[in-house]
Amino acid sequence: MKAKLSSTSVKRLQAQEKAYEVFDLEIKGFLLRVQPTGRKTFYYSYRNLAGKRTRIRVGVLGPALTFAKARDLAASHAGKVAEGVDIQAEKMADRHDAREALNHTLASFLENHYKPWALANLKSGQQTINTIKRSFPDYLSRPIPDIQIKQMERWRTEKLQSGLKPSTINRVVNSLRGVLTKALEWEVILEHPLAKLKSLKLDESKKARYFSPEEYDGLLAALALRDDELKAARGRGNAFREQRGYPLMPDLSHQAYGDRMTPLIIVSLKTGMRRGEAFDLAWSDVDFANKVITIKGENAKSSKTRHIPINTMAYEALIAWQQQAPQPKGRVFPADNGGRLDNVRKSWASILKQASISAFRWHDMRHDFASKLVMNSVPLNTVRELCGHASLDTTLRYAHLAPDHRAQAVALLD
Repeated sequence: MKAKLSSTSVKRLQAQEKAYEVFDLEIKGFLLRVQPTGRKTFYYSYRNLAGKRTRIRVGVLGPALTFAKARDLAASHAGKVAEGVDIQAEKMADRHDAREALNHTLASFLENHYKPWALANLKSGQQTINTIKRSFPDYLSRPIPDIQIKQMERWRTEKLQSGLKPSTINRVVNSLRGVLTKALEWEVILEHPLAKLKSLKLDESKKARYFSPEEYDGLLAALALRDDELKAARGRGNAFREQRGYPLMPDLSHQAYGDRMTPLIIVSLKTGMRRGEAFDLAWSDVDFANKVITIKGENAKSSKTRHIPINTMAYEALIAWQQQAPQPKGRVFPADNGGRLDNVRKSWASILKQASISAFRWHDMRHDFASKLVMNSVPLNTVRELCGHASLDTTLRYAHLAPDHRAQAVALLD
């Protein structure tokens, strides 16, 4: 569509389901592309010396590029085109030396360009780099433009045949796509090699895993037994030390828990927070007076801050844990060395085994939280807010668990 672009009109443009473009009525060729994510990018479109329509990226609207600056750049481009200059060819010539120095290989781009940015801007930057190097070793020495969709299709087929889940394959491929997208944004490459590659279709109807009443009771019993055993073991250990004159470990006999696992599991189960969010949770994020936990945007997958009410069970667990926590002012669940927890896989597996629970991941506690909310008639949008889902589509996987309103609706036809 066409409209007079201004600072005010650009600000008012809203994201839609599909990307769309608005061409300026004053500067011919000046346009704005609005992505579904809300990202707004300015371009200048013109015909080159061969008569072919092409466009040059002016930049993304933001602190570094205001509308006024983007308009001035577009006007400058328009002036050069009027003088017979092919600005895209000129820009490519200016970048030739830089691209040659980069050598175009995936490995060099990862190490010299993407890695510094990823470590500074992404929570899982190093993990993404490790995933790509581990998954695509044959691509590392290739020039980025040589990565082809046909090769990727073959790689995906091999992984499917080896038993890898489509969702896992999509996640790995999307890691590489993200790197290539940055290469395109930074104008290291002219085209995205995997732009037309479609993700593997997933079974969206797959049911979420959650605890049955029997499993839930078994989990609580296993946690209580584990705490008792840890306390007893600490008592025996201290008796041994005392006999030999060794320094004693903190006495656990009058404490609520043997270690962090029970309160960590209870809080995760009753708040639906992600594992990383629980690992990063600080005591300053827990408002005991109002019984609310704040998940800061910097620790959230969606990068958006959200607030989760604390139910009675989680509240009592946090109160009891705070009395014996190793860091009353730092992380709620720190590692033994005082730093951030890395993982709790061994302890979690042992607890599930003791409770006779199979095929249940740590992340499934989020599914349990969301599922139980929906089964208790909590609106899906409220569930989305509590879980921090970026889209309601993610929350809709739990819709089938809601009290069956469909039968009631059909019954009205009688």
